[in-house]
Parts: sequence; C-alpha cells; structure tokens
Amino acid sequence: MALASMEKFPTKEDFAALLEESFNTSTLAEGSVVEGRVVAIEKDMAVIDVGLKTEGRVPLREFGLHGREPSIKVGDKVEVYLERVENALGEAVISRDKARREESWEKLEKAFEAGEKVEGVIFNSVKGGFTVDLDGAVAFLPRSQVDIRPVRDVGPLMNTPQPFQILKMDRRRGNIVVSRRTVLEETRAEQRSELVQSLEEGQVIEGVVKNITDYGAFVDLGGIDGLLHVTDIAWRRINHPTEVLSVGQTVRVRIIKINHETQRISLGMKQLEADPWEGVEAKYPIGARFKGRVTNITDYGAFVELEPGVEGLIHVSEMSWTKKNVHPGKIVSTSQEVEVAVLEVDPVKRRISLGLKQCLPNPWESFAERFPVGSIVEGEVKNKTEFGLFIGLEGDVDGMVHLSDLDWNRPGEQVIEEFNRGDIVKAQVLDVDVEKERISLGIKQLGGDPFATAAEGADLRKNAVVTCEVLDVKEGGIDVKIVGTDLTAFIRRSDLARDRSEQRPERFARGDKVDARITQFDRKNHKVSVSIKALEIAEEKEAVAQYGSTDSGASLGDILGAALSKAQAQSSETKND
Repeated sequence: MALASMEKFPTKEDFAALLEESFNTSTLAEGSVVEGRVVAIEKDMAVIDVGLKTEGRVPLREFGLHGREPSIKVGDKVEVYLERVENALGEAVISRDKARREESWEKLEKAFEAGEKVEGVIFNSVKGGFTVDLDGAVAFLPRSQVDIRPVRDVGPLMNTPQPFQILKMDRRRGNIVVSRRTVLEETRAEQRSELVQSLEEGQVIEGVVKNITDYGAFVDLGGIDGLLHVTDIAWRRINHPTEVLSVGQTVRVRIIKINHETQRISLGMKQLEADPWEGVEAKYPIGARFKGRVTNITDYGAFVELEPGVEGLIHVSEMSWTKKNVHPGKIVSTSQEVEVAVLEVDPVKRRISLGLKQCLPNPWESFAERFPVGSIVEGEVKNKTEFGLFIGLEGDVDGMVHLSDLDWNRPGEQVIEEFNRGDIVKAQVLDVDVEKERISLGIKQLGGDPFATAAEGADLRKNAVVTCEVLDVKEGGIDVKIVGTDLTAFIRRSDLARDRSEQRPERFARGDKVDARITQFDRKNHKVSVSIKALEIAEEKEAVAQYGSTDSGASLGDILGAALSKAQAQSSETKND
C-alpha cells in the first residue's frame, strides 16, 4: 500500500525533472524571432515573457521609431529576437531592434522587388549623406538624393516620417541605399502633368520668382516652373533680370507657349502691356530729331532708347563726320543723353536707324563755305602715302595733295621725300567734294603755272614753229628745250627728219639749235610735243602749193630754191620801200 501510494504522488524532485524536460523540449531556438508578452515596465526597461523559464529585458527605446516616443504597455504582445536562451544571470537575452530589423528586411525586399515606396526617418548625418531608419533597418541616403535641388539645411527633414525609394539592397552586407529625390520627382511629374493640362496659351496667371539666371527667370506657377526670358520681361532693354526681378517676388505673367511633350512653359510680362512699336513710323518720321539715352555700346555702334521699349541704333559710320576708325565708346558713353536724327524706320523688323553726326554741323560744308576753290590754307602733314600727302585742316578735316600736285617740273615720288609728318605747309584748294567728303589741295599751284606763263609769253600753240636747243642726245631721240621758255620736250627718232636716212640722233649735239613744229600743246596736263619731221612736211606742202606740182620735172630742191629766192627778193623790196 505504501509503495503504491508513493508511485501515485510524485515528489518535489519529480516536478523539477519534468520542468527541465519541458524546457529541453521547447521549440524556441536561438537566432530566431519569437513572440512575447510585456509583463512589466521597470524604469527604462520592458520585461517580456517569451515562454522560457525566465523573462528577458529590452530597453524601451527599442520600441520607438526615431523621432517618436515608445507607446508600449503591460500586456502588449511583441516580437523579439532571441539571441540566447539564458545568460550568466539566468535571463533570456532578447532584442526588439534585431527583431524589427529581420522583419523589416523581409518587407523591404518585397517592396524593392515590387518597386514600391517605403517609409523611413532621417535620423543622422554621415559622410556623403544621411542615415535613414526604415522601421528597424538602417539605410544610406546620399546627399544628391535628398531633394531635386541641392538643400543647404536638412534640419527640417530630420526625424520626420516620409517616403523613400529603395535604389539598392544587399542583405548579406546589410547595405541599403534609398532616395527621397526619386519620390519627389515622380510626385512632381504627376503634378506637372495635371497642372500643364489645366493651363492654356494666352492665359494670365500669377507666379513666384523661384530662380534668376543671366538669360531669364524661372517662375513657380504652383507646382510647375515656367521660363520668363529676359527679352520678354519688358519692352525696353533689360541687361540682366535682376534689374527688374528678385527671388520670391510675385509677378503676373502671360503664358506665351506650352510644349506638352517636354512640359516646358514660356512666359512673358511685357505682353501684358501695349506694344510701343505700334505706329512707330508716325511717331518717328525720317529726318526728325529726338533726344534719347544711350543704353548699350558695341563695336559696331550704340543703342539709344527713344522711349521705354523703343530703341534705335547709331551705326559707327553715323556717329562722327571726321572720326572714322574710332570705337563708339570714345564718342558716347552709357546713360548719356544725345540728340539723334531718324534715318530709317522698319516696323516689321522693329529697327530704327539713327544718326548722331546729322545733328552736328557738316565740317565739309563749313569748309567749302569758308575756303572756296583757289583759297590758300595752312595745315600739318598728318600722313605720307604712296599717292600723296594728307594735310590736317581747320574743322578737323583732312585734305590731300596728290603726287602730281607737289611740283611742276620734278616727279612727285622724288618731291614727297622732302616732307615729314608734323611739317606745317601751305596749299591751294583745288576742289571740295562735300558728298564724298574729299578735299583736293595743291602745293605747286602756289608758285603759279609755268606752263601757262610760257604759253602766253611765247605765244605757244599747236602747229606753231619754235626754235629748240638740244639738251641731250639719246638712242631713241633727243631732249630739247624751247628757246625763250622753261618748257622741255622729247623729239623721238621718227620725228627727227622726213627722210628715214636722216632720222639719226647722232646728227645732233648738245647746244645745237633746231627748228621744229608743235604737234601737241595740252595746257591742262602740261604736255608739249614737237617734231622736225612735221615742220619739213608742212614746208614742203606750202612750197608745192605756191610754186606748183613737182610733176614738171623740177626737183624739190629747185622748188625750195626758187621759193627761197622769191622770199629774199620780197624781203629786199620791203627794205627799199
């Protein structure tokens, strides 16, 4: 009876053995995620029963996301990661962070494969970017992926739950790369598409200047940007958008063009105002004078604002009567007020040609009035060229002395060497062409025309008979000087005699006197030609006409002898009378 009773009621040792056996047969395994129940909260630790012989402890901070307070309470069921069943203190070693990380990795892998967005919190700054808590899993957010545009202050984004796109995952290395920028771009693209569809060309709306560049400004239209080009800000010239606009400024704009494919929008502000070019021909007739302000200077001229939005160009050739090769910036300056004359108006091309010199006295006209042809002027030698001298004259104009007008007798190429830049010389005005802006001068004319003087004193003319003195004998003829004048001429070999046998220059010597006939006398070009042959032919014709034809058998010598005798007889009779 006693033995049976002992078998029916187990001892305390039996219970201990059974309890140990139950622990050994537990399904809980180290390195796995198990479910437990919060049995107590002590200070900053949560006591969790996971079905082992002792509870485990988990810091409360592991139950809250970054930026959020933990909301755990006694009785809550939670999943934890079982690291060890029992440590040296006899407690279970468990972790909520590791459990969440394991759970998060599974969810993130599914989201990555599906291309879905995940929620996370930026909680720390690291080299090259930031760390993001994805419900337990830590991801890296590169700085370039924070926003569409560079963000200087990330403070407002920290510890705030927001969506991210997973770009890369490597579970073995525990590496996750996410992007906030991709989410923003996708959202913005959807918003842009909806907004673009609601806009129409010609529509007037308000926007905020978001960014300013050299070529214009970007205006936020409420989720989509439009470009306000610098040429569409105002009708007048705008050198830089900052002259009119500033970042954050609210502006009224008109939609000029919408490209639905690229979702680009062109905006304009000046289109909200009247076009100042309407009726421009009537406002600015050709020849009229107006005052304007110089707005821009280029190599080819200067732009002058006649009124806001209407500019004309003074071409460099229309800036000065005398300064031809000077940069416009040396004649006018920016913001200077000038008087201009309208030269041409093209309303189609929106161009007005202006003249500055037309509002100033024409120095060529003034010179022509003060110094008519024949006047004597004085000036400085400004330049020597291969064709003459340039002389600076009164009124800041230049006159030219051609090589042919330097000396009557010597070649111009020889005489010009006697002049130097800076020399003060006198000259006679030969011609003034106001239209071509040319003044012709002569230096040799100051001493009179020796050709004309000789012609008048010696009664020289074509066909006149003159006596010449041989100056030089050459192979092709002889140089002679007309006796009683300073005029020289050259008698060619063919003009030395009527008979070819006598056309020999060596027949003559320096100092010989010969009679010849003038065959050319050009007063304008100062050219005289003489011929012995022409004189002999003329005398023969005269003799034949007076004494009859040579067909009677008389020789030319006989005829000339008879003519000479007759002439001598007539001369004797004249003396006796």
